Amino acid sequence: MKKINKILILCLVIVSLFTVGLELDKGIVIILKDLSIVFTIFLPYIFEKIFKQKLAEGFKFIWIIFVFMAHYLGVICEFYNSWPFFDKITHMLSGILTAYIAMIILDGSKIKKKGFNVLFIICFSALCALTWEIFEFICNILVGGDAQKVLETGVDDTMLDMIVALIGSIFFSFWYGNKRT
Repeated sequence: MKKINKILILCLVIVSLFTVGLELDKGIVIILKDLSIVFTIFLPYIFEKIFKQKLAEGFKFIWIIFVFMAHYLGVICEFYNSWPFFDKITHMLSGILTAYIAMIILDGSKIKKKGFNVLFIICFSALCALTWEIFEFICNILVGGDAQKVLETGVDDTMLDMIVALIGSIFFSFWYGNKRT
């Protein structure tokens, strides 16, 4: 699995750099958007270094697929604009992935109370969803975009994004609560 992950990361970096080459004439914002895949793909490895917690290779594989879906297909290939529920599916997956990270954080702690752990997992995931939406909002202000569709829907898109991420974390928490005894 580790070799597969390295190959997938290499492929995504090459695709990202190739995309940058194709869009050099579109301005710095587009180039930075294309290059952000390179940073995003390495977040699990950065997490491991900062928290000194090993993540499962299976999680890293799912993360790579998630980044490919959410970032490359969603943003660069514009699936968010052409597939009606693509955005909500990726936010649901992000809720599950951030809930997994919360579980890893808890596994390294001395806190073993199931109720607290489930609450922590849900809250951590909700905080990650909120942080992401704030990041999108700030980027929209700085570059004049509307990724959150505020102009089109008001706050509906942002709220639904956070709600489906929360639902993903709740699904994960049910699994976690039933798995751990």
